[in-house]
Amino acid sequence: MLFVTFLQKIGEKNLMRYLFLFLPAIGWGLMPMFVAGVKKSNIYHQIVGSVLGAFIFGAVVTLIKRPAFNTTTFLLAMMAGAAWVIGQCGQYYSYSKVGVSETMPISTGLQLIGVPLVGVLIFGEWASTQAKLFGFIGILALIIGVACTSLTDKGTAEGNKKNQTTTMIVLVLTTLGYIISSSIPKALKGDGVMIFLGETIGMMIATLIYLIGSKQIKVLKEKQSYQVIPAGIIYAIAALSYIISVQMNGVNLAFVMSQLCVVISTLGGIVFLHEQKTKKGYIYTVIGLALIVAGAVLTSVF
Repeated sequence: MLFVTFLQKIGEKNLMRYLFLFLPAIGWGLMPMFVAGVKKSNIYHQIVGSVLGAFIFGAVVTLIKRPAFNTTTFLLAMMAGAAWVIGQCGQYYSYSKVGVSETMPISTGLQLIGVPLVGVLIFGEWASTQAKLFGFIGILALIIGVACTSLTDKGTAEGNKKNQTTTMIVLVLTTLGYIISSSIPKALKGDGVMIFLGETIGMMIATLIYLIGSKQIKVLKEKQSYQVIPAGIIYAIAALSYIISVQMNGVNLAFVMSQLCVVISTLGGIVFLHEQKTKKGYIYTVIGLALIVAGAVLTSVF
């Protein structure tokens, strides 16, 4: 009864806003666990499977909903999808060179800085001085929090330092792909489903070019690529929700809240994938997750 009263109080429109605000974090947080469940898969399998899953979901939803089509919006959405592949490839490259724990804080931190700044500087979000103040404090808390979750008991991240400088340059440049991909939906006027289908087609084209360029076209014949498709569908649900959330809630709020996926993926890794941490490692993780939640609240409330 109380729950029904609560729903009536916040209203259907606000309920949908909150639903689409949190779905990206849930989907993107769960996705790594589904990918990790595919044995003997490499980065090429993972990219192909993710993109195929996203395209299948986008095509089915498009056939059901039959959204209005706009050529300019569709082409810009394709660019956003291609930009996502650039960011994803850079992240996978960094994984292989310096490790996941060193890659993720830098990649996520750069996105947490870049996407809200795009929202503020280009789209005029965080208009008041108070909003800017608390927004930037929130971003700082998020960055520190993500860094804390990656620390080991020795206070250092994993990874081989040999090619660190080159790898970091590649990561910084390719992370611009993520920033572009996350920001473009704000500028697009049109149905979210049509925008998402455009993104998936752009992703497929960019992935095909990447496979040809890296001479890995053979992965299209390997079963691991298709075993990753369920993870791609989960990604797709989150990505479509993100597009709708951007239109409802703005770039900075939608993106920052989506980064709560770090909380889900971190806890999921510990509970379901049985990733081990030392006592200090757990302390760093708890502190980091608390800062991430605090940062997300600061950026969303003010």
